[in-house]
Amino acid sequence: MITFRRRILLGALKLFDVALMMFSFAVASLPVLYQGGSVSFAHFLSLRIKVGNFVLFAVLLLVWHVIFVSFGLYHSKRLSTQRAEVIDLLKATSLGTLSIFTATILFRIRMVPPAFLTVFWTVSTITAVTSRYVLRSLLHRIRIRGRNLRNVVIVGTNRRAIEFARKVEANPGLGYRILGFVDQEWPGMEDFRKTGYSLACDLESFPIFLRHAVVDEVIITLPIKSFYFEADRMGALCEEQGIITRFLSSIFNLKLARSRAEEFGDESLITLYSGAAEGWSLLIKRLLDIWISLVLLILLAPLFLVTALIIQLTSPGPVFFAQERFGLNKRRFRVYKFRTMVRDAERMLPALEHLNEVSGPVFKIKNDPRITPIGGFLRKTSMDELPQLFNVLRGDMSLVGPRPLPVRDYQGLDQDWQRRRFSIRPGITCLWQINGRSSISFERWMELDMQYIDKWSLWLDLQILIRTIPAVLKGTGAA
Repeated sequence: MITFRRRILLGALKLFDVALMMFSFAVASLPVLYQGGSVSFAHFLSLRIKVGNFVLFAVLLLVWHVIFVSFGLYHSKRLSTQRAEVIDLLKATSLGTLSIFTATILFRIRMVPPAFLTVFWTVSTITAVTSRYVLRSLLHRIRIRGRNLRNVVIVGTNRRAIEFARKVEANPGLGYRILGFVDQEWPGMEDFRKTGYSLACDLESFPIFLRHAVVDEVIITLPIKSFYFEADRMGALCEEQGIITRFLSSIFNLKLARSRAEEFGDESLITLYSGAAEGWSLLIKRLLDIWISLVLLILLAPLFLVTALIIQLTSPGPVFFAQERFGLNKRRFRVYKFRTMVRDAERMLPALEHLNEVSGPVFKIKNDPRITPIGGFLRKTSMDELPQLFNVLRGDMSLVGPRPLPVRDYQGLDQDWQRRRFSIRPGITCLWQINGRSSISFERWMELDMQYIDKWSLWLDLQILIRTIPAVLKGTGAA
């Protein structure tokens, strides 16, 4: 009954969010309709009844909903802070507005000026944050009065169990009521009794306790390595009675990897991963890669032609430079760039190795004699990277991600942790691009890549893309 009721409320919240998006869209349309926009009100109505526009708007609503889902805005927020939820809402509305902006370019919708996007983002963000604040405040008041509470039993009396209980008690708005602890006698039990908490029962009596007590959730904090069979038995008992069970234990001594539970047929899997997990966020990242790279390739087609012509006129050889590099999980692919060096530049590399000015496996010199007259300008402005949009479109690369390493540089990696950079799709720009580019050391470059992988989010990608523009225009650290 509780699960069914929660599904109904969750469905209502999703519909309400979609309604708020439509409301924001309508409010943002007012400047276009009444303040000298590019279309009249009558023309606006005629556009709205076209099937194509209706389908496009429906797709945008779906994208908006998917973005909200990908940021976990429909998960239980009992154990998260209001600040964290507001940040997720800001990220979601910003990304949703960006998707609308991309659609206007892709489908050449002229009636969406910057004022529309500004008003839409402002209204959608304010309404979304306000609605969640009201909902959270309402639930908080209800829970403070003893309603909408979930009865919790904590299995274990160790430090982790006590810290969890104290956090729950310090945040009554979470809606948890601790019924008690379950454990057996052990040397640390005296310290537990000094905390003022009490035992609901011992491990042997736990099955009887579950049969008669009103329990919504069981938190198992037993050390898995030492109490595997006990924890397994507790989990099986809860499963048998349909009680939600959470394991608050460190199964593996891992510093960076995160975990998630999955099912494979009749088998249960615990997946450990670092960086981005497969899901809606990665799907949206890929869709944005396709949209943006396709739009840029169309818009920059004249620039491609002019650049190709200049390269042909100033230096003999092909327009494009193709090189084998390592991508996702060390898959090899050919990366494309505008040629900035003389023909057979790679064959000249061994003779120049002694001039290398950076540490590590990479090769960099400021006045590389292989660079063509136009090549220096292309490198300084990063225009030589533009053909990699084809790699993004193909799926070899992403717009944002660690730089793909050439075979020579890969063979020089001497630390296994450096290879973690291959756990995510390589990109055209990343944190290194906005933090000095070629002027930073190899060690700092690797550190920035690890920082990107560990903190990856769609919001971080958006920040990097925005900050890349001034970094490229300034030409800071370009080689």
